[in-house]
Amino acid sequence: MTLPPQPSLQDDFPPLPPPPPRSEALKLVETAFLASTSALIWILSYTPLAPFMRLFFPIPVALAVMRWDPRTGAMALVVSSLLLTVLMGPTRSVLYVIPYGILGYWCARLWQRRLSWYVSVLSGALISAFGLIFQLLFSSLLVGENLWTYVTIQLTSLTNWLLDVSLSWLGVYWVAEPWMIQVVVVGFIAFNSLIYVFTVHLVAALVMEHFRCPLPPPPKWVQFLLD
Repeated sequence: MTLPPQPSLQDDFPPLPPPPPRSEALKLVETAFLASTSALIWILSYTPLAPFMRLFFPIPVALAVMRWDPRTGAMALVVSSLLLTVLMGPTRSVLYVIPYGILGYWCARLWQRRLSWYVSVLSGALISAFGLIFQLLFSSLLVGENLWTYVTIQLTSLTNWLLDVSLSWLGVYWVAEPWMIQVVVVGFIAFNSLIYVFTVHLVAALVMEHFRCPLPPPPKWVQFLLD
């Protein structure tokens, strides 16, 4: 006597869907990791390690773009800004996104297209300079005072005092005008941004090489610094 067939578990439950592709899972994990790394580096910038950490601000977002695609880099930028908003507040989150997050995304897009270092450094310096000016204006809005005017007045007074001390014994009296100080400050911001973005390129060239995402070949005089 044969027994009737017993119902199997497969008859009661539908088959499991196929697992997602490994690359998509890895992309999500790396995006979360790089976003948290951006937040951690930004938090460490409020410690004595600030001068060193500042060089790595744009690297995580740039790495997300280089390893995957621009959409992943944008996702890492958004997630890191949201994480910083929760941990430190929206003010510091905005100061990270502009200019450092945008700088990392922009430079990585140019690196993907294999453009020259001269293009990425100069355009990145413009973004960095704009970001510094934005931070000054944003801080002025928060404190309710025009910090640009305040800094100009203080620097003008300091410059005139130094000129009096250094030139009075020669019988030379020269007064610096506020517009002269403003021109010098703008020039300093541009020079500082250029040096900063160039240094970020050097750091990125070393970091990206370990992740098999090499940057475009640098100029020969830069290659000497990396060797």
